[in-house]
Amino acid sequence: MKKYIVIAVLMITHFSFGQIKMSQNCKFDLNFIETQYKSNAHKLDQKLLHQYPIYYLSNRYYLAVLVKIKSNFNKNELKALNVMLGGQVGTILSLKIPLDAVVSFLELKGIETLQIAGKIKPTLNKLLVDTKVDSVHRGLGLPEIYSGKDVLIGITDWGFDYSSPMFYDTLLQDTRILAAWDQFKTSGPHPSNFNYGTEYASAIDLANAAADTANIYSYATHGSHVAGIAGGSGAGTVFRGVAYEANYLMVTFLVDESAVLDAWEWMYEKALQENKRLVINMSWGLYHTGALDGTSLLSQALDNYAEQGVVFVTSGGNNGDVDFHVKHDFLNDSIKTRVNFYSGATNNLWGQSIHGWGDAGNSFEARFSIVDGSGQVLNASPWYNTSTLTNYIDSIIVVGNDTVAYNLSMDASYPTNGRPQMRLRIKKPGVLRIVLESTAPSGTVHFWNVTELSTDVGNWGMDFTAILPDYLAGDANYGIGAPACSGKAITVAAHSAAYANFNGTIYGGQKANFSSVGPLMNGNLKPDISAPGVSVASSISSYTDNGFSQITSVNFNNRTYPFARFSGTSMSSPAVAGIVALMLQANPFLSPYQVKNIIIQTRRLDEHTGMIGPNGDVAWGHGKINALKAIKVAVNTVGVLEVAQPIDWKVYPNPTHQILYIEGLTESVKEMQIINLNGQVIASEMSNNKVNVADLLPGFYVLRVQFENKVEQTTFIVE
Repeated sequence: MKKYIVIAVLMITHFSFGQIKMSQNCKFDLNFIETQYKSNAHKLDQKLLHQYPIYYLSNRYYLAVLVKIKSNFNKNELKALNVMLGGQVGTILSLKIPLDAVVSFLELKGIETLQIAGKIKPTLNKLLVDTKVDSVHRGLGLPEIYSGKDVLIGITDWGFDYSSPMFYDTLLQDTRILAAWDQFKTSGPHPSNFNYGTEYASAIDLANAAADTANIYSYATHGSHVAGIAGGSGAGTVFRGVAYEANYLMVTFLVDESAVLDAWEWMYEKALQENKRLVINMSWGLYHTGALDGTSLLSQALDNYAEQGVVFVTSGGNNGDVDFHVKHDFLNDSIKTRVNFYSGATNNLWGQSIHGWGDAGNSFEARFSIVDGSGQVLNASPWYNTSTLTNYIDSIIVVGNDTVAYNLSMDASYPTNGRPQMRLRIKKPGVLRIVLESTAPSGTVHFWNVTELSTDVGNWGMDFTAILPDYLAGDANYGIGAPACSGKAITVAAHSAAYANFNGTIYGGQKANFSSVGPLMNGNLKPDISAPGVSVASSISSYTDNGFSQITSVNFNNRTYPFARFSGTSMSSPAVAGIVALMLQANPFLSPYQVKNIIIQTRRLDEHTGMIGPNGDVAWGHGKINALKAIKVAVNTVGVLEVAQPIDWKVYPNPTHQILYIEGLTESVKEMQIINLNGQVIASEMSNNKVNVADLLPGFYVLRVQFENKVEQTTFIVE
C-alpha cells in the first residue's frame, strides 16, 4: 500500500507583527491572503472571497478585522492608509483594511490585539401562552397592557422582507421598521458613519427596496421569521409576536464579526437619536474564531455596549443532540477518539475543524491517525505541541488511493485568555477513518468537532465516537458558541411550548433535544434562560427561495405573505428579546444587568425543568422565562440607568440645598422615591409637590415618580 506524508511548514515571513498580539492561525491567514493577492496581480478569486471576510469596495479589496487598541493609538493615521473605521466601543474597533495597506497598518503604534473577523452562520400562539406573554398582552395584574411601544428591537440577520404586514402596525397602515441597513447591497447610499452597504432610512426607501438583497444565504427568510417572533403584528393571523408595537432596526450583515460590531454601533447611534431603549437579538453563532469563554474581542465589545445600556439576547446554539465535545483531565496519559465527518449534501463542504483548549500555563500535544474499518493504524501525522509549534502546518497524508489534506495552527498562550489552543482542519477522507489523539503531562483539555465549510461559516457539530474499548466517546457538554458565551448577553436555550388539548391535558414543555448545553470551559453558567423554540410559527419572506412548509398566508397590497414553523434556538432567542422590549416599556430605566437579573429571578420551574438551585442548570439555565412575573418586578424595580426621556414635569431649584419643588404633575402619582447613585431608596415621601432634602448629603440623586401605568425619573443635585 502506498503511504507517505507531505508536510508544508509555512513560516511567518511576509509581515513584521511587532508587539501586536494575534493567534498563529491569524498570522498565517494574513500571510496567505497577502501571498495570493500579490501573486495574482492584486486580484482574488471567488473561493478566497468566500473563505475570508474580504470585500471589494470602492475599487479596492478590504479585509475586515477587529482590533483592541492602546492609549497611544492615533486614529488619524488610518485615513492616510484608506482604512475604513467602523464601529468602536471602548478599546475595540471594527476596521476594513485595504489589502495593499496591510503591511503599513501592522507598523502602526498602539495596536494591542488583532484578529481577522470570524465568519458567522444563523443558527407563535403557543409560544405566547408558554411564556405568559398572553397575560401581559391582556394586562392581567399589571398597571396597563404592554406591547413594546417606544422600544427598539434590533435584529442582526439575513432575509428581511421589509414589505411584510407583520412589520406594520396592527391597523396595517404604517411600517414599524425605523431603518434598515443592507451591508451586502453596494448601490448606496451607505450610512453616514460607514463606507459600505445601503441604508433605508424612511418608509418610502423601505417600500421601494421591498426586501434585502441576495447574499451568501441567497434570498433568505431567517431574519423575517426571527423578527416576526420578536415583534410581529400578526397581520390578521393568530401568529402575533411578543412586542407587537415595538419599532425595528434591521441589519443584513456581512457574515463576519467586524460587520456585526458595525451593526451594533449603527443601532446604538439610532437609539441615541430616538431617545429610546434598544434590545438587540442575535439568532446566529460561531465556533471557529475567538475564545469560547467570553474573553474574545467580540465578547469584550458586547460587554462594552451593555455598559452603555444596550440589552443583548442571543441564541444558545443547536448542538445539544451532538456528542461533539471531549474533555479529559490529563496526568501523563493520552486519549484517542474517532472524528466523525458530516456526510450530508451541502454546498461548500470541506471537512471538520477540531478545536482544542487547555489550561493557562499548561501545554498539550495532538496528532491524528488514519485507520481502517477495524481500527488498524495505516498512517499518522506527527505529534504537535502547543508550546513549541510556532508555524502554520499545511500538509497531506497519502494512504493507498486516499489523500487526507489537513492544516494546523497552535498557540502556547492565546491572546485574550492565555490558554494553549489549537485549530486542526482535516479534509473529509474517502473511505478511511480519522482518529484524534492527544497527550499532556497535566491539566484539562477540551476538544470540539465542528463542520468546516469552504466559506468558513459552518457551526454544527459532529460526533466524537469510541470505536475501540480504549477510545474516548464524546458528549454534548460545553456546547455554547459565540456570542452566546458573552457574560453580559442573555443566552437562551429552547424547549417545546406547553399547551392544553380540548379536555385540558397538558402536552409539551420538554427541553428541545437540539438546544446546546453548557457550561463554558471556564465553568461559568450558560445558557441563562429557556424559551419556546420548537415548531414556532412566524412570518416568511415573500421573496425567499429557501424551502419551507407553508401553514397559512395573508394577502397584503396585492402580494401573498406566507407563514411557516421553524425550530431552533434561533426562535427562542427573539421570544426573549421581545419580552425584554416589554420590560423596557414598563420601566425604561432598567440597566441590562437588572433586566437579566429580573428574568433569572422570575424564572418558571415545572416537572420538566425539575428543581434548579441558585447556580442554575447547564441545559435550562435558570428555568423557563415568565414574562408576566418579569414585568411585574420590572415595574416596581428602581432603575439605575439614566435615559434621555422627555417628561412633562420638572424639578427646581436644581441644584438645591433644602427644598426640591416638583411642577407639572398632571397625572395621579402612586409613589415618589429619592434614590442615590448606588440604587438605594433613601426617601419615599411627598408633600404638596415638594420634597425636603435638607438632611441629604451633597451629591447627585434620582427622583423616581411612579404613575398608575408608567415610571419616570429625573436627576437633581444637593449642594
